[in-house]
Amino acid sequence: MPHWIETILRTIAIFILLMVITNLQGKQLSAHTLYYNLALWITLGSIAGNAAFNTNLAFFPMVISAMTICLLAYVFSFVSLKNRRLRKWISGYPTMIIEKGLLLDENMKKMKYSLDDLNEGLRQKDIFNIEEVEYALLESNGALSVLKKEQYRPLTKQDLSLHTSQGADMPIEFIMDGEIIHKNLNYPYTMDWLLAELKKRNTTVEDTYYVVKGTNGKLYIDLYKDGTASFGNSE
Repeated sequence: MPHWIETILRTIAIFILLMVITNLQGKQLSAHTLYYNLALWITLGSIAGNAAFNTNLAFFPMVISAMTICLLAYVFSFVSLKNRRLRKWISGYPTMIIEKGLLLDENMKKMKYSLDDLNEGLRQKDIFNIEEVEYALLESNGALSVLKKEQYRPLTKQDLSLHTSQGADMPIEFIMDGEIIHKNLNYPYTMDWLLAELKKRNTTVEDTYYVVKGTNGKLYIDLYKDGTASFGNSE
């Protein structure tokens, strides 16, 4: 096997191995960065260090290796835009940590996310009492997103105009990147309901880029055509 082909194959193998390792280690290891970005910078740093200081290694294979990594990063970015399932593996996905005020300790164990980590993340959101939290999600980049219970949220103009709220739920995504998310279609949000909502707006699944029910219960529909979106009640 030619030396340069071996260099490319070894680089690809190391890159994928680093992605797997960072994924298994949980989101704390890759806080504020995505798995493939972390693997990219670790690998490039190693290549740059060897190219600069290890005079026993030929320079040209190091250049090939660095170019291979850059190409891999471009391919991963392109593929993640086109394929939602692969994007979940490449970039990760949010994990529920607190749901309706209850700690999901099994999810925390899977993510290797301790109570100390959770409390630190809440303090960074100016939350010192965990009882104030309705929902908390650990994002794919390791950041913590929090929705407070209604009684702990700051007043808004809408509140001052005596608007009565029926409470808030987590957003539910029904279509993303033009693909129906079937696992989120549970009663009363069925396939027939989704198709009826699209029909009301004179559109189809094929023409729809994103559909989500927000925390206020309203439906947001964005079409592939730029600048075209619709808001409305989800009932």
